[in-house]
Amino acid sequence: MKKEKLLVIAGPTSSGKSALAVALARRFGGEIISADSRQVYRGLDVGTGKVTKREMRGVPHYLLDAANPRHTFTAHDFVARAMIAVSDIARRGKLPIIAGGSGFYIDALLGRIVLPDVPANASLRAKLEKKSSEQLLAMLRRKDSRRANVIDRYNKRRLIRALEIAAAVGKSPRSTKRRRFDAFWIGIKMPRDELNKKIHDRLHARMRSGMVAEAKRLHSHGLSYKRMEELGLEYRYLARYLQNRITRAPMMAELDAAIRQYAKRQLTYWKRNRDIAWLDAPPEKRATGMVARWLSK
Repeated sequence: MKKEKLLVIAGPTSSGKSALAVALARRFGGEIISADSRQVYRGLDVGTGKVTKREMRGVPHYLLDAANPRHTFTAHDFVARAMIAVSDIARRGKLPIIAGGSGFYIDALLGRIVLPDVPANASLRAKLEKKSSEQLLAMLRRKDSRRANVIDRYNKRRLIRALEIAAAVGKSPRSTKRRRFDAFWIGIKMPRDELNKKIHDRLHARMRSGMVAEAKRLHSHGLSYKRMEELGLEYRYLARYLQNRITRAPMMAELDAAIRQYAKRQLTYWKRNRDIAWLDAPPEKRATGMVARWLSK
């Protein structure tokens, strides 16, 4: 049975994945499924750099604003919702395009890894909740160093879940030979200094666009500071800022460094995937030719 074609756009934060996905969608009649573990939440717009209606340029997008930020949206949830979207897009003769920086989500969707069916362990979670993120990360490094190398080291919920899985089945799932789709992978790369500058400029642009006001609004609508910490990166530092635990200048400096570290972890994750065709930014011209050849096969 012939597998459905699926285009994947990968790369670190701020590399231009959304813009490339939109350009290719317009060129090849595609529709885009977001694979971003935070843009899936309603209201997390400015802080996550969520693509705007104007930037979508009329291209339908899926799995943006799909979940309540007070509740956890898991990789299992992503796969279930994304499979429905892929089938619907393909059924209508359109090209499904996955774009986003959550590599674990994408690998799970494509069948490159098997998500372990591990139920919640309430007693273990209660014990782990008492530990700091640093302590949890140290534990995970001992139990599953591969997962520890790419996880958000400050996200207690993910650290606890990874330890829960490690306790039940050992190390996190590895790649499998089973593939659900005929996938074509494009990755965007750029020199580290250039990427760091884009991260810096983008962060300051989002601050000017109302990132602090967005965090205040989210909190006033019931999003706890604890949950904002769990959501990571921008929301973690904004929560600390709004609680007067840090002043604005140190917040910006620390957040800038944290986003750069996040980009580094993303690249570490993606480098294991030999199917990705890495293109220098701006990649649109080369990507267009490569996708055209892949679709003609």
